Amino acid sequence: MEQTVKKIAVAMSGGVDSSVAAFLLKQKGYDVFGVFAKFWAEEEGEKVRENVCCSKEARDDAKRVCDKLGIPFYTVNLESPFKEKVVDNFLLEYNEGQTPNPCVRCNQFIKFGQLLEKAEKLGASHLATGHYAQIKQAGDQFSLIRGKDKEKDQSYFLYRLNQKQLSRILFPVGHLKKKKVRKIAEKNNLATASKKESQEVCFVPSGDLQDFLARYLDLKPGEIKDIDSKKVLGEHKGLAMYTIGQRKGIGLADGPYFVVRLDKENNVLWVTKNAEHSQLKLESLRLKNIHWINNVDLPVKATAKIRYGSPETSVLISKQDDQYLIKFKKSQWAVTPGQSIVFWKGKEVLGGSVI
Repeated sequence: MEQTVKKIAVAMSGGVDSSVAAFLLKQKGYDVFGVFAKFWAEEEGEKVRENVCCSKEARDDAKRVCDKLGIPFYTVNLESPFKEKVVDNFLLEYNEGQTPNPCVRCNQFIKFGQLLEKAEKLGASHLATGHYAQIKQAGDQFSLIRGKDKEKDQSYFLYRLNQKQLSRILFPVGHLKKKKVRKIAEKNNLATASKKESQEVCFVPSGDLQDFLARYLDLKPGEIKDIDSKKVLGEHKGLAMYTIGQRKGIGLADGPYFVVRLDKENNVLWVTKNAEHSQLKLESLRLKNIHWINNVDLPVKATAKIRYGSPETSVLISKQDDQYLIKFKKSQWAVTPGQSIVFWKGKEVLGGSVI
């Protein structure tokens, strides 16, 4: 760790990963304090649907850990920028027929944007989090590296970070596996040692995404048609409720059917029974922009994921006129507008782009 590290703010989420991140830094003798970010939570009358990342329970757990470690604890309010940069964009993208990944924007603009700025104002030179990723420095260049735990690696969600951000970020648990992190928490009696992880979108605590979208978007029902026969099969609930490749929840008998295309211009949901339909597969992809973490000489062979949960595939990235051409070694199924494609060279993240 560089000698330029003076004081470290640890983004405390109330989970085990950030708790152990704070413990490890304190153990190494760094001047550490905890900072808890309050994000936007949906209010309906007097009822508040607490954001999973910043519920009262999460804040109480984070404070308990800081008290145990004997480090200061601060709460910062990021409701407004979170609503604008993450939630509003999320709704806008769904309304346009896209399927966004809010965690990517949250990391870029909120955690390593607004929260990093707040931490610096509180005297920190660096912000540490519990992300499973690593940062390597060579001279004045910083590289983003996969976390050691392949199952928990979060480098996919961090591809939009820039050099300035990476120079001010620490990932203390990135070189560890999750089992080891829990053991450290248990051994040192941290309050979050056995706390379960949350899988849903943090500002949709119920996990019912369609219910959330229905409260904010003007959904217009329309026809569901077979992509080959052009036959009308039924009625959809609004295109925002569907995503490419979706199989469940379409509401058609005699299935399964798969969503092939969201036709916003005609308000038609195009489907097929053929999971291997040619329109569900792509051999290549053209991108207007790619965010590169460091300079990359093109053409370059790399590996890529078209969404966080998809298997990695080999790609060739080249430049054609003012666009990037991505050729997949193996055709990709259900490439979805709004999702991110991320590129790696070995363990290093090269960059990525919203599809």
